[in-house]
Amino acid sequence: MAVDPKTAWQPYTPRTDAPWDRKAVGHLYRRAGFGATAAELDAGVKDGPAKALDRVLTGASETDDFTRTSDFMASARSMPTGAPQQRLSAWWIDRMLKTRHPLREKMTLFWHNHFATSNAKVLNARFMLGQYRLIQTHALGCFADLLTAMGTDPAMLVWLDTNTSTKAAPNENYAREVMELFSLGVGNYTETDIREAAKAFTGYEIRDGKGALNPRQHDAGEKTVFGKKGAFTGEDVAKLCLDHPACPRFIVRKLYRFLVSDTDTPPAELIDPLAEEYRASGFNTGTLVSTILRSNVFFSPTAYRAKIKSPVEFVVGTVRTLEGGTGALPLADALDSLGQVLFAPPSVKGWDGGPAWLNAQTLLGRNNIALALTSTEDGRFGARCDPAELLAKHGIKGDAETVDFLLGLFLQGDAPPATRNKLLDYLRSTKDVKYPAYWTGDDLAAHRTRAVTHLALTLPEYQLN
Repeated sequence: MAVDPKTAWQPYTPRTDAPWDRKAVGHLYRRAGFGATAAELDAGVKDGPAKALDRVLTGASETDDFTRTSDFMASARSMPTGAPQQRLSAWWIDRMLKTRHPLREKMTLFWHNHFATSNAKVLNARFMLGQYRLIQTHALGCFADLLTAMGTDPAMLVWLDTNTSTKAAPNENYAREVMELFSLGVGNYTETDIREAAKAFTGYEIRDGKGALNPRQHDAGEKTVFGKKGAFTGEDVAKLCLDHPACPRFIVRKLYRFLVSDTDTPPAELIDPLAEEYRASGFNTGTLVSTILRSNVFFSPTAYRAKIKSPVEFVVGTVRTLEGGTGALPLADALDSLGQVLFAPPSVKGWDGGPAWLNAQTLLGRNNIALALTSTEDGRFGARCDPAELLAKHGIKGDAETVDFLLGLFLQGDAPPATRNKLLDYLRSTKDVKYPAYWTGDDLAAHRTRAVTHLALTLPEYQLN
């Protein structure tokens, strides 16, 4: 550990070995959202940590355009039940691109992977939107409420077969996963606990698009779960899981992996104080996330660039950072080749993440998407994400200024001198290249800017979050 567990969760204060600078601001915006624009980086440095953190945690009021295009109920009414997967994913990507509260969407993505549910089996876009709404509502709210409500969520009822579980034939799927994956983790329950809890989850069905308990199909008899006896329902089992001492530790560890590091193994002495705080707060996730993001450990070497960007973070972060207006539908299609389709995780365990995101195929896919986004020549994206326009907007001129701006925007200066020199060498080598006669000097300058931006997006350091 680079941070003493005794001071790890104390509020971060800038110091010589951990200054508040563009690197710190970039780190905050990557982990608590999808990257920062040049203006956000500058404002964050100027405002200082307290104000910048408040802004990230609170977010800003959404625009009228965001509300109009992303309204839950309007989308649920207009989205056909059998809408194609790409359209469903694009709806969420559009929200990620437009939202003025990126942390809420980022935490919704976390819980989507936690309660991993796939439309590949649910086959109902409106149920999936309903589950998204449930998760987004509680993303920074009460985990206890979220866990309890998930037991009657229509998409989850279909996904784990609870809607077919009856007194005569109880299905153990949800009872197992609510303990193993959703609240406690392996080793904190027995097979008997699962069998008994499965009886509590009998009789739940979907009625008028909502989860409801059918008393005639529910086992109302006494069950024994975690050594406690009662005529438990599914909601009662959720409460028993929440009361289990393993529950807050399990969630805190998962959030540590998501927000701090998925390669570091934090000791119990680091996790336990946060778990105690989480339980004492009534499982207030917003309070927990605030403690983590404001902490010494979050701004320590343990956390800095210690994660690999997921495909969603790579794609959405690139477009937001370049201040582009690219449509969400082609982005949803592009994500498929990178191994992450929203509303369609590969299994109930969700995406593995970490090193699993990168291999020869997905790296090539990232390079191709970066080229498609920056070239302005790809028919899917057009010229709505043009690096040349971005640099012109910021008054950037000359090769050295261009490279420094891009490395400062994407990497906040983390690239080694050799990388800067290579990008400069590329720009120098393309000055005298012969291009079509109808190209003007401005055409060539814009092409070179777009090409070097593409190169910057393919750097190894840019794949780190």
